Amino acid sequence: MSADTKKRVLIVANELSPYLEFTDFAQILNKLAIKTFDAGLEVRVIMPRFGIINERRHRLHEVVRLSGINVIIDKDDYPLIIKVASLPNARLQVYFMDNDDYFKRKSVFRDDQDNFFEDNAERMIFFCKSALETVKKFGWPPHVIHCHGWMTSLIPLYLKTAYKKEPVFSYSKTIFTAQQPQFSEILNDQFTRKAMISNEIKEKDLEVFKEGTNMALTLGASKYADVVVFGEDNLDPQIVEEVKPSRYKKVLKYEDSWKEDITPLLDLYKSLTES
Repeated sequence: MSADTKKRVLIVANELSPYLEFTDFAQILNKLAIKTFDAGLEVRVIMPRFGIINERRHRLHEVVRLSGINVIIDKDDYPLIIKVASLPNARLQVYFMDNDDYFKRKSVFRDDQDNFFEDNAERMIFFCKSALETVKKFGWPPHVIHCHGWMTSLIPLYLKTAYKKEPVFSYSKTIFTAQQPQFSEILNDQFTRKAMISNEIKEKDLEVFKEGTNMALTLGASKYADVVVFGEDNLDPQIVEEVKPSRYKKVLKYEDSWKEDITPLLDLYKSLTES
């Protein structure tokens, strides 16, 4: 496979083993990234640089050539710091989106009193926009963008609206991993307004997200993704009901065997790069 014809897969995730693990899918994504690379596809991974990720142990370092990106959220500028590490036992790179306001704290989604951070909505918007701006900066057009975790929920929407005219995404197909809700709180009431990062996004586009629950994020991401992967067995019936397979939407049901054999997911990647 020549460099010109190489297929490119971008994984954008909340979690990835060994950096951070919330669910079993963190290890599945690790195996999937490595197997995809071994199959001859180009792979890059983007995730948040949560403060609990040990930079020294995992050998993160800042990517100076990608510096200078400012991410605007609700007219405020937030400097984006991009760090990178090599995935252990693999020759592929993981890029970490960092910002002192949103990711310096030494916890993930909750404070030390177990309170859900009030700015988790803004952190999600920052991360989703940062990931897409970083790909633009790469000049690296992905054939497949696999979004995993609730913090990636806005990416399928953004690709269909704010970024739909960007050449780097002109043939990108999106996958979203649907899972059980991981928080019971509601995002702050400014969420959908701040999520409108471009004039290309209309209020009606965010209708499905407006309740600000984890379920609403899952249903919204699933609506705009090209393919939905059920990331767990026995998903909430509402997700199963809403995300029915149709001629417009491909659904890949969870298999416990993925923990050992991720071939069905790799085959999904391959099929999307060829369509």
